[in-house]
Amino acid sequence: MTTGAAGDADVPAFWRALGLPGLADLHVHFLPPRLMHRVWGHVDEGAPVVGSRGPIVYRWSDEERVEHLRTLGVRAYPAMAWAHREGVAPDLNAWTMDFARRTPGCLPSATFYPEPGVNRYTRSALADGAMVFRVHFQVGGFPATHSLLDAVWGVLAEAGVPVIVHIGSGALPAGHTGVEQLAAVLRRHPRLVAVIARLGAPEYAKALDLTDAYERVFLDTSLAFTRFFEQFAPYPRALLPRLRELGLAGRVVFGSDFPNLPHVYAHQLDALARLDLGDAWLAAVCWHNAAALLGLR
Repeated sequence: MTTGAAGDADVPAFWRALGLPGLADLHVHFLPPRLMHRVWGHVDEGAPVVGSRGPIVYRWSDEERVEHLRTLGVRAYPAMAWAHREGVAPDLNAWTMDFARRTPGCLPSATFYPEPGVNRYTRSALADGAMVFRVHFQVGGFPATHSLLDAVWGVLAEAGVPVIVHIGSGALPAGHTGVEQLAAVLRRHPRLVAVIARLGAPEYAKALDLTDAYERVFLDTSLAFTRFFEQFAPYPRALLPRLRELGLAGRVVFGSDFPNLPHVYAHQLDALARLDLGDAWLAAVCWHNAAALLGLR
């Protein structure tokens, strides 16, 4: 059994022991600097805007964080932004797409918001090569079933491009959260490739049920099983056999939530290794599943 990584310096040895070329992390954030500092400011004030309540370990420049991911061996990651109000998504998409073009290993990513023109700029992002979309219902404060998004869900389902959805009610319950919101979308668009962030915390069982009902629903591991998250959204150990089966079936992908972490990056990997679900499961989650989902070499 591969052991976890005690510190960031141990991360390359972790993935090499699994026979992997590196890590694929589908839950990474890079934002325009002013917006990123605003997010960190909210965390400093005690608001769990991004899941973390601080202190944030990696409060570094973009260049330093890119270099750290390279040193860790993270070979593929998106620069996920999220639109929190009307009018910001097109500019965010321009920034994240440009960031990906000039950053080796960064996957082109985009976001959207229920507003006039959302279908047009979503199609434009797809035409420009967006490989991942991200939407955050807690921060955005809108329902997944918003009428202006129905066509967008259809376009993304047809394109087969994954959408990482923050739909669970942890760590900031809101009126438009809860896995049942995504279930309503999937009933209309069953071919949508949806990646549920944080394993759907705290509605873990409901998220697993969605993966049973829809073959294109995935889960990401961001913050799951870490000391920080287990304090208020512990994963039921009785559900671990289902999670193992799902990961081996290609439907669980690694996510960290870097850089908005109250712990070192290695701790997420160590938390997964300590589940004792086997090297095959770890290898699938940390690289193979995302590689298959996104067509990575």
